[in-house]
Amino acid sequence: MSEAKGDKERSFRSGFVAIVGLPNVGKSTLMNQLLGTKVAIATPKPQTTRFQVRGILTGPDYQVVFVDTPGIHQARDLFNRLMVEQAVRAIEEVDGVLWVVDASERRPEAEEKILEILRRVNKPAVLALNKIDLVKKAELLPMIDYFSRIYPFRAIVPVSALERDGLPDLLQEIVALLPEGPPYYPSEMVTDQPERVLAAEIIREKLFMLTRQEIPYSTAVVVEEFREDPGKNLLVIQATIYVEKDSQKGIVIGKGGQMLKKIGTLAREELEFIFGKRVYLDLWVKVLKGWRKEERLLRRLEFPYF
Repeated sequence: MSEAKGDKERSFRSGFVAIVGLPNVGKSTLMNQLLGTKVAIATPKPQTTRFQVRGILTGPDYQVVFVDTPGIHQARDLFNRLMVEQAVRAIEEVDGVLWVVDASERRPEAEEKILEILRRVNKPAVLALNKIDLVKKAELLPMIDYFSRIYPFRAIVPVSALERDGLPDLLQEIVALLPEGPPYYPSEMVTDQPERVLAAEIIREKLFMLTRQEIPYSTAVVVEEFREDPGKNLLVIQATIYVEKDSQKGIVIGKGGQMLKKIGTLAREELEFIFGKRVYLDLWVKVLKGWRKEERLLRRLEFPYF
């Protein structure tokens, strides 16, 4: 190996970075924008993300493996406790942390829990003050000063994930966190998420967008069949939407099946865009009472916590 080649390999940085924060601060949107493609679903509703989603960003001299985590919140039932535990575990296992704070809607008491975790794991961290498009500039400086005093962040970067404002600066600071080392994934990969899991998540995203109150949080989606028909350039997907009550089943199906049809149409259109081929999507709705409260039911729904 030539000396020049050796220097180039040593200068490559790679590692895992957990994206953490309270629910609904824009973690998934930020990761998608940094990647330049959608690998995690994002909605205006809190607690959309339910498990770790990895997004892989490879540059000429770096590879960042982002680990998008569920929002850290005060969890009551088994399912939500497992979500929070998974987020905390991700912080313990990565090389660095990207803490995303909603600059337009501060929640200091809830943020304290994340601060406690950061102090305990003692990982290098960058703070992204997100949604600055909704904040007056005069309000940002005191915010930056406050956070610089409570934790030794490597950097504090104001950004707007939605407007892509500040993202190059943020990425530069994230890469600086990483240790030197070879890439973990091929350069063309943007996620290690299986296609059938991505399909289930896209369907669930449409449920979150179109239904209200407790319905989105009471639903789970399992893809039962995912196969290609090469002769027709067709992807056949059959998925089941699980709800907790009979009344919820009626709402998801809708009058004359209209709600289910709308969910299916929006999901199919996006899946066709993502996979680059026609999609036949067959959706069913079933009741599985209390699935968020029992471990055996969570196992049955193939949640990745066990």
